[in-house]
Amino acid sequence: QVQLVEAGGGLVQPGGSLRLSCSASGVILGINSMGWYRQAPGKQRELVATITSGGSTNYAASVKGRFTISRDNEKNTVYLQMNSLKPEDAAVYYCYSQATAVEHEVLYRDSDYWGQGTQVTVSS
Repeated sequence: QVQLVEAGGGLVQPGGSLRLSCSASGVILGINSMGWYRQAPGKQRELVATITSGGSTNYAASVKGRFTISRDNEKNTVYLQMNSLKPEDAAVYYCYSQATAVEHEVLYRDSDYWGQGTQVTVSS
């Protein structure tokens, strides 16, 4: 099906920046939405930002103005530029994609896929 591989997490001081990337691979016929979710310890997974194939974006209120999501459709890659990071941004960040793909000659239309997660730690 579709494999999502994230990169770019790590430790950063409050006020710092990080850039996450996520690349999709597989026999992909098309990708609708791509985005990022996060989950902090003891909390539910929450939406951070999404972007459609046409470039329309949606952000959680808590990150609006600080985070920017972008996408390279030719590379099937989504990015999340995170600026002015706060301790409350610390979480495991998961890449998400809704895509149509083929595996073993079976068509999977508009299926949801998730990456393995990348840790973002914001601490001084």
